[in-house]
Amino acid sequence: MKSPLLSLPGAVPAEGVDEGVAAHYGDLFREQRALADGAGFVDLSHRGVVAVTGEDRLSWLHLLLTQHVSELPTGEATEALILSAHGHIEHALYLVDDGTTVWAHVEPGTQEALIAYLESMKFFYRVEVADRTADFAVVHLPAGSIAEVPDGVVVRETAYGRDLFLPRAELESFAAKAGPAAGLLAYEALRVEHHRPRLGFETDHRTIPHELGWIGTAVHLQKGCYRGQETVARVQNLGKPPRRLVFLHLDGSEVHLPPPGTEIRVADEGEDGRKIGFVTTSVRHFELGPVALALVKRNVPADARLVAGQTAAAQEVIVEP
Repeated sequence: MKSPLLSLPGAVPAEGVDEGVAAHYGDLFREQRALADGAGFVDLSHRGVVAVTGEDRLSWLHLLLTQHVSELPTGEATEALILSAHGHIEHALYLVDDGTTVWAHVEPGTQEALIAYLESMKFFYRVEVADRTADFAVVHLPAGSIAEVPDGVVVRETAYGRDLFLPRAELESFAAKAGPAAGLLAYEALRVEHHRPRLGFETDHRTIPHELGWIGTAVHLQKGCYRGQETVARVQNLGKPPRRLVFLHLDGSEVHLPPPGTEIRVADEGEDGRKIGFVTTSVRHFELGPVALALVKRNVPADARLVAGQTAAAQEVIVEP
């Protein structure tokens, strides 16, 4: 779904899964600084929007999600995962309940598969699931923003800012008042800075929550009765995940960033050293320079010097070895 904000001056379209919104509006670092200072907004209108209504919505979702939501207070934001039977991550949901409806935004293009799964699990519960992507656009206001939110708009407030479920018809008028606009690359740079994983970027077909530090933020360890819970409990109580998320400081003298999927080796093992991981997201940060998130084998020493492709990298621990 192509955003009307792509008509704003300087807008350069994003590519790949983020197609449909602006990657930037002409000045990546200025846009990052604005967001870091609590100014402007980010157009996330390409993300899927799913709504769950009905008397049983919270108790029903509680049975399906990794998060404890049966008594989720009205207006309180949370995030949750849906796992496979083997504990691998299939969906990530960013939730808020407004008193009558649970609103969730999800990765672009994933809402249809998510809704199909939810519909298959309704049974006799009094719930209705709807795809509201065509009607509502997600807009992000950074932490510290004083932008006025229109009356009646559902807000999901977190430490990183506010996510608005804005009626899509109001997107252009809201943008005219809430500027300056910041592109998705600026949003992603701050996401990487804060070590926040993203489905489809930091995950593959075998990722489990422990590898990404999603235990606690998206997975509640004091609840059971959801698909994949056995794997979560077993790894938490008896072992360690096979991989761990790390933050990489990349050699700033390199012209090009190592793209996602770039193999990572231990520098001291030379060019023929074994592959110990791969880059998941790489960005240029306005203060930190070139940085990245990556998945590496758990037993890689935390002080090991790494190489991402041909780029030297120093790791910062996110998930403990």
